[in-house]
Amino acid sequence: MANMFKALADETRMKVAFALCQEDELCVCDVANIIGSTLATASHHLRTLKKMNLVKYRKEGKLVFYSMDDDHVRQLIKLASAHRQEMLTVEH
Repeated sequence: MANMFKALADETRMKVAFALCQEDELCVCDVANIIGSTLATASHHLRTLKKMNLVKYRKEGKLVFYSMDDDHVRQLIKLASAHRQEMLTVEH
């Protein structure tokens, strides 16, 4: 569990994972566009998340599409996002 949270503790990787939670799957260029990074940066973080078994990929020609590999992780990210929104509401 610690490795999973360590992987998601990086702000950019959390942005990548959150983006993948919003869609069924995304190509590297879509991820880069959503998180506002270069293709190299997005690809690096997707590779790290893949090594941690948090995302999976499939190839279609030259394109590579990524998706969350575990619905439990998807649920954790969505729950953390909802909690953050509640905390922001309480603060105001």
